[in-house]
Amino acid sequence: MAQSSSEALARPAGEGWSHTSLPEGGHGPGWSKVPQVTALFWGVKVLTTGMGETASDYLGRTLGPIPAGSLGLAGLVTLLILQFRTTRYRPWIYWSAIVMVSVFGTMAADVVHVVAGIPYTVSVIAFSAALAAILAAWYGSEGTLSIHSIRTRRRETFYWATVLATFALGTAVGDLTAGTLHWGYLPSALLFTALIAVPALSGRFLGLNAVAAFWWAYVLTRPLGASFADWMGVSPSRGGLGWGTGPVTLTLIVPIILLVGYLAISHKDTPAEQQAMGTTAA
Repeated sequence: MAQSSSEALARPAGEGWSHTSLPEGGHGPGWSKVPQVTALFWGVKVLTTGMGETASDYLGRTLGPIPAGSLGLAGLVTLLILQFRTTRYRPWIYWSAIVMVSVFGTMAADVVHVVAGIPYTVSVIAFSAALAAILAAWYGSEGTLSIHSIRTRRRETFYWATVLATFALGTAVGDLTAGTLHWGYLPSALLFTALIAVPALSGRFLGLNAVAAFWWAYVLTRPLGASFADWMGVSPSRGGLGWGTGPVTLTLIVPIILLVGYLAISHKDTPAEQQAMGTTAA
C-alpha cells in the first residue's frame, strides 16, 4: 500500500530492538540516539543548514580559510565525541553536532572549490559518488539505512558519515545552481522548495520507499536552507537582501535555540522507547 506523504518523510522504516538489547558493536542499552522524524525535525534541520552556510562564510572571511577550517573541525570533532559517548538521544548534543556538521560541511565544499579550484560540477559528482559509496557500505554491512536502527556504534558511524556527505553535497549543489548556472539565490531556494516535495509525493502516489524518501529529502534540505540564507546575506548586487552573513547567522541561531530548547523540555522528538522507560534527557 502506498504511504502518505507524512509517513514517507516522518517515519522511515526500520527494524527495532528492545531497550534491553545489546547488539554487536553496541554503545549501551541499544536505545536510538537520533530523534523521531517530525515536522519540527525538518524545521530545525533547514534552520541549521542556513545557519551553517552563513556562519561558515562569516568565519572564513573574518578569520581566514585555514583558521576557520581548523576551528570548524575542532568543533565538529568535539561534538561528535560527545554524541558518540552519550547512551541515548539528547537534543542539545545531537543538534549541536548537526550545526557543526553544517558549518564544517560548508567549509569542506568551499575549500574544494575556492582553494583547490575544482568546479562545482565536479564537486557535485564527487560528493554524490562519496555519498553513494557510504550508503552502499552501510546497507551492505547492516542491511538497512533506516535512522530508526541507529543502535550500534557501527551504524552510528555510518549515520554521521552519511550526514556529513549530504551536507557537503547539498552545499555544492546549491552553489552550482546559484553561481555556476547563474540562477541566483532566491530562484535556487524556490527550486529546492519545490523539489523537496517530490519525495513526499512520490511516497504517497508512487510507493517510494520511506527510507529512500527520507534521505532524498535530507539531502535537499541543505541547498534549500543555504540558498535562503545566502539570499538574505549577500549584497543586492548579487541578488540578495544585503543583511550580511554575521547578522543572518545570529538571526537563525535564535529560533534554533528556542526550538531545540522546546524539544529538550517537551520530549516531542524523543524516541518512544526512551519515553516509555523514563530516560529522556536534554
